[in-house]
Amino acid sequence: MKGIVTIIYLAILILQIAALWKVFAKAGQPGWASIIPFYNIYVLLQIGGKPGWWLLLMLIPVVQIVICILANVGVANNFGKGTGFAIGLTFLPIIFFPILAFGDVKYSG
Repeated sequence: MKGIVTIIYLAILILQIAALWKVFAKAGQPGWASIIPFYNIYVLLQIGGKPGWWLLLMLIPVVQIVICILANVGVANNFGKGTGFAIGLTFLPIIFFPILAFGDVKYSG
């Protein structure tokens, strides 16, 4: 049973890494930035059109939630998606980032 759970976990992890890599590449950023801690958040803020210093705000526990939602709204808007898609990016990233990555949307930021 442990082996099956581990395989499923690794498959989801690889899917998420590939999806973020592809989203970063579509936005003209280096794909490898998606696997570097903290730098990936900084680049995601840039993709969302938010200032880089918001990364510091991500360290404040309650403010982090608001900044995450605003960053995802920016990312969704720059890929031509609406606020509903941004809410999906925030609460169901396992589903919505692969849709963004492997779909036919273009980055317009």
